[in-house]
Amino acid sequence: MDETPESKDEAVGGTVLIVDDNLQNLELVQAYLEELPVETVTATDGLQAMEMVEKNRPDLILLDIMMPKMSGFEVCKKLKANPATRDIPIIMITALHEISDMERGVESGTDDFLTKPVNKLELLPRVKSLLRLRHYKSELERTLAYLADLDRLRLHSQALTSG
Repeated sequence: MDETPESKDEAVGGTVLIVDDNLQNLELVQAYLEELPVETVTATDGLQAMEMVEKNRPDLILLDIMMPKMSGFEVCKKLKANPATRDIPIIMITALHEISDMERGVESGTDDFLTKPVNKLELLPRVKSLLRLRHYKSELERTLAYLADLDRLRLHSQALTSG
């Protein structure tokens, strides 16, 4: 039987970018993620987050909203507008509790929200789930590309044998 991450109840590994201008929040989330088979990289403002995404191509981003230089809303909107980064799942972490802030996050393209202070029991299942989803999407894309290649070979083979 093929063992998938879900069948073994294990998280899929990957790289998680944690973005927060508050060092204590950054360290807390990083400590929580030590239980998972992930590598973490960090950024302390929106501009640095954009640089880290370019450099590391993370599998998931945990993104604070209120930051200097570039807000989490702006970072999310830019990443979701870029074809190279639009599929990276983003969880916005916020101390904001207004519905309008949630609406703005959804409009900017976030995949999920967590409120501060971050609860470990909320964080870990969401991270696992979004990493697993990203893994399965990548597998599906590879399988579709493989099938397309097989179809091209089949058509090419048919053209050679009939012509």
